Amino acid sequence: MSTIAHISDIHLAPLPKVKARELFNKRITGYLNWQLKRNHQMCPDAAKKLADHLAAQRADINVVTGDLVNLSLPKEVEAAAKWLKRLGSSQRVCMVPGNHDAYLHSSLNLARKAYGSYASGETLDKSPYPFVRRVNEVAIIGCSSAIATPPFIAAGNFDKQQGERLAKCLQILGDAGLFRIVAIHHPPAKQFMRPFRKALYGAKLFRDIIAEHGAEMVLHGHTHKSSIHMIEGQDSKVPVIGVAAASTCPSSQESPARYNLFHIEKLHTGWSCTMREFGYQRVGESIVQRLQLRIY
Repeated sequence: MSTIAHISDIHLAPLPKVKARELFNKRITGYLNWQLKRNHQMCPDAAKKLADHLAAQRADINVVTGDLVNLSLPKEVEAAAKWLKRLGSSQRVCMVPGNHDAYLHSSLNLARKAYGSYASGETLDKSPYPFVRRVNEVAIIGCSSAIATPPFIAAGNFDKQQGERLAKCLQILGDAGLFRIVAIHHPPAKQFMRPFRKALYGAKLFRDIIAEHGAEMVLHGHTHKSSIHMIEGQDSKVPVIGVAAASTCPSSQESPARYNLFHIEKLHTGWSCTMREFGYQRVGESIVQRLQLRIY
């Protein structure tokens, strides 16, 4: 049996001291949004406690689906690299980037360099995405939807070139009989195509590839909400599972901070996969198991 944990949208806080020259770009809108709104929704202590609770589960792999930072400031990226190490070794932690990790055109390369082996794996060629991590009978396929966008746009992109590589990975890993989990920051299900400024451009291409080559599960973040949707697969529907932001305050009217833990086992008749959700419940400061679902 394998255990896979999923956490997303860390948005590490508080913001480090920001220099005026660092705001002469898209960061100015994000900084104002932080001061006026997000600063009151994110609780660093809650995020730390949730991450420690997750780490104590000793999952085989912890999957982080992006947005470790807020404005992609160098000091934020430095803190995020330390946070990943706190979560576990790079053999047990892998992350894919979100739109906040690619806030500026130079941000994603800075992040990938800082996160190193936490943000990489086996690849088909020199392209960094998708990468593959394998543990027991499970394969994590890490895709990137992270692109720099204009102010007020939080969309992602999944292009044809990455799609071709994803198709090959799915085919190879499927032929090997592995449980294939695709990790991506932006949700690919049709239900998330509005508002368009936050959507995944290329979502239909992503869904078409899953429909043709199959997968067992898709994990995403970005919405800051817990959700389960289904998309077409090769032989059956594929669950697309989102998780609430890991930094949302326990008392928030939005989905409070949570993570998911999956137990996956190969049976003679197919797969067994159970999901347990842990997190806050708006009342109190305790992390509890909120639900348990049979996925397969």
